[in-house]
Amino acid sequence: MARALVLLSVVLVSLLVNQGRASDNQRLFNNVVVRVQHLHQLAAKMINDFDDNLLPEDRRLLSKTIPMSFCISDYIEAPTGKDEAQRSSMLKLLRISFRLIESWELASQILSRTVSNSLTVGSPNQINEKLADLEMGISVLTKGCLDGHPNMDDNDSLPLPFEDFYLTSEDNDLTKNFRLLACFKKDMHKVETYLRVANCRRRSLDSNCTL
Repeated sequence: MARALVLLSVVLVSLLVNQGRASDNQRLFNNVVVRVQHLHQLAAKMINDFDDNLLPEDRRLLSKTIPMSFCISDYIEAPTGKDEAQRSSMLKLLRISFRLIESWELASQILSRTVSNSLTVGSPNQINEKLADLEMGISVLTKGCLDGHPNMDDNDSLPLPFEDFYLTSEDNDLTKNFRLLACFKKDMHKVETYLRVANCRRRSLDSNCTL
């Protein structure tokens, strides 16, 4: 009888610990989703403010050149839409999100200068801090998803080609700044989509997560 009580106690403690971990993970998931949503909204506001301050001839020039441009994140293999994201595993979505945020480690330097010099919303410290917090949160979630298993994806540690692309681009300042803001908005939208799908996949086995 005593042995049965001990075993029951162990089982109950294990269940409580697992429930606590699940609750912590859910709070962290909610936190990273809120942070990337804020960054996406901030990026949209910044690019709208930038566009509002353009002269008509500059706006016409950018409308011709920017659609043909690319972002450093285009080198990162990632789902191209919500349907493909929904078919991806939670771990894959977390890894891709981490890589996308990581790709702004250097680019955030010039993004911060753009915010300081020409825009009225956001602040360099706010953007850098939120990117750093988001990267750390995604890293913790990824390690929790691995649950002690080795990371078999060597691509996670590979450097991006032309990591200083936004810093050394030969575009003029106007085009460079607009490209930077457009890419930042694009990448934050991607990360928001991937993290929301990953969060949904974590809570439900149903792969059809409606966003």
